[in-house]
Amino acid sequence: MIYFDNSATTQILPEVLDTYMKTSQRFIGNPSSLHRLGEQAGLLLQKSREQLAALLDVAPSEIFFTSGATEGNNWVIKGTAAAKRPFGNHIIISSIEHPSVSETVNQLAEQGFDVTRVPVDATGHVQPEDLQPLIREETILVSVMAVNNEVGSVQPIRAISECLAAYPNIHFHVDSVQAVGKVPVTDWLTDRVDFATFSAHKFHGPKGTGFVFWRQGRKIAPLLAGGGQENNQRSGTENVAGIVSMAKAFRLALTDSEQKTAHIRAVKDYLMASLASFDKVRIFSEHSDTSAPHILCFGLKGIRGEVLVHAFEQKEIYLSTTSACSSKKKVKSSTLLAMGVPESERTTGVRLSLDETNTLMEAEQFMIVFKQLYQQFSQINS
Repeated sequence: MIYFDNSATTQILPEVLDTYMKTSQRFIGNPSSLHRLGEQAGLLLQKSREQLAALLDVAPSEIFFTSGATEGNNWVIKGTAAAKRPFGNHIIISSIEHPSVSETVNQLAEQGFDVTRVPVDATGHVQPEDLQPLIREETILVSVMAVNNEVGSVQPIRAISECLAAYPNIHFHVDSVQAVGKVPVTDWLTDRVDFATFSAHKFHGPKGTGFVFWRQGRKIAPLLAGGGQENNQRSGTENVAGIVSMAKAFRLALTDSEQKTAHIRAVKDYLMASLASFDKVRIFSEHSDTSAPHILCFGLKGIRGEVLVHAFEQKEIYLSTTSACSSKKKVKSSTLLAMGVPESERTTGVRLSLDETNTLMEAEQFMIVFKQLYQQFSQINS
C-alpha cells in the first residue's frame, strides 16, 4: 500500500498511540473532579498545555483545547462575531479557505454580517496589497490560512501581519492545520496573529483532538456553554488521553522538522518533474519556496479527478481529489476556481499529500502505475 493522502489525515504514530492507551488506562479521573484522581488528570492537562505553549513560544494561558480545527475555526470566527458585533460587522477571508472557515462566514452572512473574500493570484497566493483596500472601519476579523490544503500555497502571513499592524483592533486568525512540521512556526505565528487553530490528526496525533492559540488580551465569546472548562471559555469534559498524546505528537512533528521537510520536498520534486513530462498533465501546485513541501495538485486532461482516484485505489495507492472534507460531496475545488483554472480542468484535479514516512521508492512505484493508467486513458480518449 502507498498512502499519499496525509493532508486528509495522518496515521497515528505508535509511540503516540502508546501514550494514548497508557493515559486512558492509568488516569481515569475527570479533570474537574475534586478528588485525587481528578487532580492527577488536571495536572496532566496543565503539563500538556505547557508543552504546547513552549513549542510555540507562547504562554500556557494562551492554549485552549478543542475537538479539532473545525471546532476551532468555528469558535474563533463566531466568537469574534459575537464579541465584536457592537464595533462592526465586516469579515475578510481569503477566497481559498477551508470549508470550516468559508461555510462559517456564510452562516454569519445570513445573520447580517458582511463578508469579503480577498482574491488570490494564479498560483493561489493572497497579495497583501489586495487585502489593504478591503479593510473598513467596521472590519472586525481577517482570516487567512497558513497553507492551502488543496494546492499547498504558503500564504504570506508575515506580510499580511505587517499590513494589519496599523489596525490593532482587527482580529487576525490563521488556520494552521497544514503548516505544522512543514513550514517554520515563525512564518505563520507572528506577533500580529491573534488566533491560530490546530488539529492533531494532521500531525500523527489522535482524531477528535485539537487546540486554539488565543493571544492574551483578545476577546471572543464562548462557543460551548456548560461546566466552565478551559477557563469558562470551552465547556465540556476534556479528552485527557487525546490531549496528552496530541502534545507528544506535536513535539515529535517539530523535532528535526528541517530534515523531514527536505526529505518530503525531494519526493515531491521527483513526482512533479516526472508528472510534468506527460503532455496531458497539468500541475496546479507551484514549484517554489512559497509552495508547501508536502502537497502536489495536478490533473490529467479529460479524466475526472474521482475516476483517477479510484483507478489508483485499485492498485492500493491512495490519494484524494481536493479537500477530503468536500470530496465525498463532489464539491468542486474552490481553490482552483479562485486561481482562475477553467472548469474543464478543475474537475480533473487530484491531490498527492506526503509526509516524512513516504519514500522515493514509493514515488517511483506511483509513477510506474501512473504511466500505465496514462496509456489506458489515452487509448480510451483517442
